[in-house]
Amino acid sequence: MKIISITQTKEKIRLKVPFVTALREVHFAEFIRVKVVLEDGSFAYGEAPATEAITGENLESISKALKQLASVLLCKDLDEALHFVHAYTCGSSAKAALDMAIVMLMAKQKGKNLKEYFCIDKSEAIETDITISLGSCDQMLYDAKNAIVQNMKILKIKLGSDIDHAIAVTKNFSQQLPEAKLLIDANQSWTTEQTLDYLHAVKGCSIELLEQPLPAKEIDNLAIITQKSTLAILADEAVFTLADAKYVVEKKAADMINIKLMKCGGVTKAIEILEYAKAEGISCMLGSMIEGPYSINITIYLAFAYRDVVKFVDLDSPLLYEKLPDALDFIYKGSEIHFKHQPVSQQNAAK
Repeated sequence: MKIISITQTKEKIRLKVPFVTALREVHFAEFIRVKVVLEDGSFAYGEAPATEAITGENLESISKALKQLASVLLCKDLDEALHFVHAYTCGSSAKAALDMAIVMLMAKQKGKNLKEYFCIDKSEAIETDITISLGSCDQMLYDAKNAIVQNMKILKIKLGSDIDHAIAVTKNFSQQLPEAKLLIDANQSWTTEQTLDYLHAVKGCSIELLEQPLPAKEIDNLAIITQKSTLAILADEAVFTLADAKYVVEKKAADMINIKLMKCGGVTKAIEILEYAKAEGISCMLGSMIEGPYSINITIYLAFAYRDVVKFVDLDSPLLYEKLPDALDFIYKGSEIHFKHQPVSQQNAAK
C-alpha cells in the first residue's frame, strides 16, 4: 500500500501555566501535525513540536523538512518510506513526526490496534511524573503541594544555574513533601564543581535521581560526577541516538538514559535504544518535550510495552494542557495512566 498524500498543519494548545526550565519558557504546546494517507484511504497523524533550544528545530524548519520529505515519500510503500525518512538529512523531530505516522499505518495495515502491534500484555496502570517549573522557592513549593493534592506522586523539579536556590528547593521539597518521589532536572545548567557541591549539600535528602546537570558535550565530566555520586545520574540531552546511548554507557557517564522520540527520530529509533538498554541492563526514563496529543499517545504505548526497562515515565504534557484533547487512548488519574476501554486508535483503524 503506497502513500498518496502528506499534508501538514500548525497546531497550538494553551498551557494552564507557563512551563519554565533553565533553557526556555513556554506558554503553548506548539507543533506541526502531519497527516499521511494511503491508497485505501487509511491515514495517521504524526507531530513535532518546536524545541529549538534542544533539537535546534523551530516550526519553520520542521515544516520545510516535512515538505521536502513529502515529495520524496509519495508513491512509496511504508517500509520504503521509513527507510527514506531516516536516510534523509534533517532534524530529528521532523523525522519523528513521519516515523510515528508510518508506524501507526503499519499497525493498521496489519489489522492491529497499537496495543496489539506493540505486543502489550499488561494493562495495569503506569505512573507519570508531573513537572514543577523553575521559579521562586515559595512558588515551586506551592505548585508541588497542589500537585500532591491532585494525587501526583512523582515530581520532576526544574532547577537553574543558581546552585544555592537549587539546594534550598531540594531541601524544602525533601523535608515538606516526604511522600513524593523527587526527580531533579538541572537541564545542563551546572558546572562540574557546582554539581559536586549540590550533591554534597543534599546528602540525606530523599531524591530518586539527578538529570543532566552538565552541558551535553561534557561526557567525561559527567562520568566523573556519576563515579562520585551516590545518587543515580540520568543522561538526557547527552543522548539523542543509539550511538549516543552506547557511548554514554560505555564511558559509564550515567546510570540511566532519557529517551525522547523528538531527540532520537521517532518510534522505531526509540525501540532500538530501548532494546539496547534492555540487553545492557540499563534503566530508562521515557520522556517528551511539550508535545501534542498524538505523539504523547504513541509514546505512552512504548512505556507500556517496555515497562520492564522504563523505570520513570515523563509524559505529563496532557496534564499541562489548558483543555485535554480527545486524541488519546488513555486517561490520566492523578499520576496514573490507564487504557481507555475503547482506544481512539482502534476506532480509527476501521476508517
